[in-house]
Amino acid sequence: MPNTRTTSARSARGDAALWTVLAAATGYGFRDARSASLALDLVLPLAVLAVAVPWSRRRPGSAVVLVNGLCVMGLADASTPGNAHVLSLAALSCLLGARVAEARRPLLVLAGCAAVDLATCAVLRAQPVWWFYALTVLPAALLLPWLAGRHWRGRRQLVREGWRLARGLEERQHLVAERARLTERAEIAADMHDSLGHALSLVALRAGALELSPDLTDRDRADLADLRGTIADAVEQVRETVAVLRDPPGRDTGAGLPVNDTVEDLLSRAVASGVPVRWERRGASPPLSCLVERGMYRVVQEALTNATKHAPDCAISVRITHEPDRTRVSVVNAVPSAGGPAHTGAGPASGVGRGLIGLQERVTVLGGSLRTGSGSGGFHVTAVLPHQATTAARTGTPTPGPVTAPGRPAGIQGPASPSETARRPDPGMAPDPIRAMDPGMAPDPDTAPGEVLPESAERLASVRSDARRRSALAFVAPVVAAVFFVPSAVYLAWQLTTSVLPPSRFDELTTGRPRAELAPLLPARAYPYPSGQARSAPRPPGARCEFYRSGRDLLGEVDLYRLCWSGDTLLTKDTVPAGRP
Repeated sequence: MPNTRTTSARSARGDAALWTVLAAATGYGFRDARSASLALDLVLPLAVLAVAVPWSRRRPGSAVVLVNGLCVMGLADASTPGNAHVLSLAALSCLLGARVAEARRPLLVLAGCAAVDLATCAVLRAQPVWWFYALTVLPAALLLPWLAGRHWRGRRQLVREGWRLARGLEERQHLVAERARLTERAEIAADMHDSLGHALSLVALRAGALELSPDLTDRDRADLADLRGTIADAVEQVRETVAVLRDPPGRDTGAGLPVNDTVEDLLSRAVASGVPVRWERRGASPPLSCLVERGMYRVVQEALTNATKHAPDCAISVRITHEPDRTRVSVVNAVPSAGGPAHTGAGPASGVGRGLIGLQERVTVLGGSLRTGSGSGGFHVTAVLPHQATTAARTGTPTPGPVTAPGRPAGIQGPASPSETARRPDPGMAPDPIRAMDPGMAPDPDTAPGEVLPESAERLASVRSDARRRSALAFVAPVVAAVFFVPSAVYLAWQLTTSVLPPSRFDELTTGRPRAELAPLLPARAYPYPSGQARSAPRPPGARCEFYRSGRDLLGEVDLYRLCWSGDTLLTKDTVPAGRP
């Protein structure tokens, strides 16, 4: 409810501001009018605008029709067809294009308004200047702002769609990262089950052996039996908890982590498979907890997997350094040369970067740290693990450092942290939202030819197509209108300006003089469009009359000078006032 009230108040303020601007333009036009009626030329237009502006939100077509009626009143004016209501007509036509998605009904409204304007000129038998105004100025005020409004609407829709896709993509990538964390936690829980369950089973076995000791009393044997049962229940609860944390049947989340395998066995298998691995161990091997052993195994395994995938046939160096209170595991693989196989097959390791995300989660849980990225010698994966697992303080989701895909040159970022993963969609997701906001950007190169695009990509392509079509129409329509109207407008302006007889020269004309003597004072040609009333004014018998305009005002009606000739001699000269014979 508060949002609705806020929106209504904002709309009311916007309508009030627009009405104020249009009312100021109307008042300025009323002030400059020669003969204007206060009621018809000021009060009535302000009242119509007060109705049309708020009405443009619900019925923008009807609002355009109302304001076009004010322009029709200008066509009925005997002095000039031009008035300040053209600005109001253009503003409401722009709002019509911005607020109505379809094009058919608005075009019918605009065509109807143009037809009313031309019919008014026909009924009133308007002069050519009025026809010119109805054929050029009014259609331009109707069509061009409407096209601009549609273009504005298309751009806003494109931006909103891009941000909507960006939000959806970000949420989806966060879900992918969170699922990777949960999967890794399930694997950690399985490792805890393997170590803790084994230790509890040994304790239960030891308790069972003590029950057979002949030195124990019956009460001691009963207590040992209860202890063995409690331990057995604890082992079963651990197994049930791990079963709940594991993925659904059909997925082996612990694949690649054999319980009895060691780092030496892993590296030996890699060498036997032809992987160029060179490794060394420094320092005395301290007693490590089972979880730390599994964590170290996982670091080496993930680094080897990524290196063989992104930089095949490149040398890999593995170094395990035992320090007094921690163990450092460092894996470095060389960067392939430009154009090598890594450039054709590079891609996120372990499925959309979940391997590195899970590795970060595992090392953090154990109380260690993980750093990955390009450096001297190639791509580095370095993990520092304590000798005994500690409980890390976890007040939120850890933020991994910057990670680059193994084997890629420096500067080409790969999946690592959840924030970076959220910016790199997988091949089945919608296109990059940054590319979605720019219609001119090339399509996603990860989309294979013939691959079915997701629904979001199809919707985005549709919005892009509409925006391009509106942009092209907004550019082509003015060009076509200019090609159609400009020649006739130039010709009409040429006729009007070359038939002007200035009042000073009109006063120099003397009746009874021949045309040859008066020719330097006369314009190049006579005015070809005098009104019917001017043509029907009384004239001397047998005289031939010509009309000239007294001013260069192209839109306003000016006085006409009439020169009547008897043969080549000026017989009479008189003035036909504007608006009456």
